[in-house]
Amino acid sequence: MPQMSLAIITATGVIFRSELALLIIPHTLNILITRRLNIARAITAGLVGIAIGLGLTVPIDSLFWQRFPLWPELSAFSYNILHSQSSNWGTSPWHSYFTSALPRLLFNPLTYLLCIPLAALQPSYRRSVADLVIPNIVFVALYSLQPHKEWRFIIYIIPPFLTAAALGANWIWTRRSKSILYRILSLALAASVVGSLAASAFMLAVSRLNYPGAEALHRLHTLVPEHLSKDHHPIGRGERIVHVHMDTLSCMTGITRFQQLPAPPLADHESASKGDEGRESLFWVYDKTDDEERLLDPLFWERFDWVLAERMERVIGRWEVIETVDAYAGIRIIRPGDDDGKIHGRRGIDGVLGVLETYARTVTRGWWVGVRMEPRIRVLKRERDVRPSSFAPVGGDW
Repeated sequence: MPQMSLAIITATGVIFRSELALLIIPHTLNILITRRLNIARAITAGLVGIAIGLGLTVPIDSLFWQRFPLWPELSAFSYNILHSQSSNWGTSPWHSYFTSALPRLLFNPLTYLLCIPLAALQPSYRRSVADLVIPNIVFVALYSLQPHKEWRFIIYIIPPFLTAAALGANWIWTRRSKSILYRILSLALAASVVGSLAASAFMLAVSRLNYPGAEALHRLHTLVPEHLSKDHHPIGRGERIVHVHMDTLSCMTGITRFQQLPAPPLADHESASKGDEGRESLFWVYDKTDDEERLLDPLFWERFDWVLAERMERVIGRWEVIETVDAYAGIRIIRPGDDDGKIHGRRGIDGVLGVLETYARTVTRGWWVGVRMEPRIRVLKRERDVRPSSFAPVGGDW
């Protein structure tokens, strides 16, 4: 079993995430020290994992990227580690994973303040807790040497940490009838689970407000049919192209290819974005250029009909602000008589939060905790009657 586990995690690192190499090192050492695997078998497992991983990732990724041979994770490792370019995305103190990321990922403070330490003190659990926790702590310590830090780089350690915490919680729960202390601790554990669930639901609702780019693109897809005019390229009877530029902040706050609608060269007429009967079909061309020199060229902006931008002054030409999308800017205290600052809507988890908030405010006599919003993304439409004739349609009839 340890040999198969090493092979699988090695193949996963080769294909998906190169940082798993740092996770493999302490776990392999732990397996060797505890004599559950000898060196020969460990090396064999690693070589099998590497062979499987390379056999899958190199031909597939080389085909998609049209470069051979291409090993994406090796390129990422070279860029981020060997050339130290990951620091371009920001740096954090060496202790950030331990003091900030881990507590936020584990979320329930009783997991690391009570359950894991208690499980480690029990002779029947000590070996299991050591296997679950120590190699992963070493992994986090090794990764802390990298200046650029993100919680997603260490998320692999959360399942084993929660498993170790579950051992401690089980120890407390099965002894709740033996003493008043265990009874109190059991109630505290149950309350912490309910509290964590409520806090997670609140944070889920708030976190949605951190993605104004996705919201802006969604609104754009609704707005364009309403503002359809002759400044789009006709590509055929009843069909038009919409050219959209999305700035860096928009792309960093939720916009993905899954939101994008069909582009002219590849679009199937049946899959185009259609309005009501008799209305035109829309094909979309999206641009994510972030080169500063090109963005300062007025001719660059002439191709676009719509723009999603954080700062309107950086968009050259005559543009009209059609909508502004707000985003989360902090927490505020709502007093009786203030606007409610609701973060919820009418469906799903939003509806549940709405009901809970309405009830809670009757108990608190109008006092509540709300969110503070600020304008982030502008949906801009070009102000012009005729597009420059130098831009030809992508396809269809002229």
